[in-house]
Amino acid sequence: MDMRDTIVYAIGDVHGCHDELRALEQKIELDAQQFRGRKIIIMLGDYIDRGPHSRRVVDHLMAPPPRGFQRVCLVGNHEVALLLYLDGHLSRETWLGYGGRETLFSYGVDPDRLISLYGSSAQADERIREAIPASHVDFLRTLPAMVCSDQFVFVHAGIRPGIALEAQDEGDLLNIREEFFEAAHRLDRWVVHGHTIVDVPTLDGRRLDIDTGAFQTGRLTALRIVGKYGRLLSSRD
Repeated sequence: MDMRDTIVYAIGDVHGCHDELRALEQKIELDAQQFRGRKIIIMLGDYIDRGPHSRRVVDHLMAPPPRGFQRVCLVGNHEVALLLYLDGHLSRETWLGYGGRETLFSYGVDPDRLISLYGSSAQADERIREAIPASHVDFLRTLPAMVCSDQFVFVHAGIRPGIALEAQDEGDLLNIREEFFEAAHRLDRWVVHGHTIVDVPTLDGRRLDIDTGAFQTGRLTALRIVGKYGRLLSSRD
């Protein structure tokens, strides 16, 4: 991605917090009025699970971005878990424990009631699969795992040190923690990511984690990048 004459707003893990996303977007729209040039919102993944409004968040991200903006949505490990469950590669129990229960409630499905009706059967899984619109599933399948420029990497969890960006494993991009954190001072680009909840986003070497646990705290965080300068915005300030 070419970031010349571009203002980037990266947004951390939403996890079904639709109201916080809308509040943060409004702040971004106001903030962006002071700048000319191309404006891009980069969503860092994990739009579903845990919070109350996964369906509304996906609907929102499928709709046009705020006027005057482009929007790029990256995939998170929670989107991949949903797709793995829908494709039969992850058990229902594992997915529900991962935050899928709240996601299903947002689609009007009570999984406990379904299981009591059908038992732990393929019929319950069939009802669940019918409840999630095909358009939502198709959208989630198209999401890229990483966006890069000459100086920045935007990714859900991080990157594996010592591996070229084009050779990174998607499992690492969506799940990595310790190995990435330990290499923060050896990175050759700035890496903006989420996945691991922090109280306050703080620069650690060349990485910045902006997941402030919106589903727990009500604080959804964005990082605005203009040139080499960054500024944090919050849905609650």
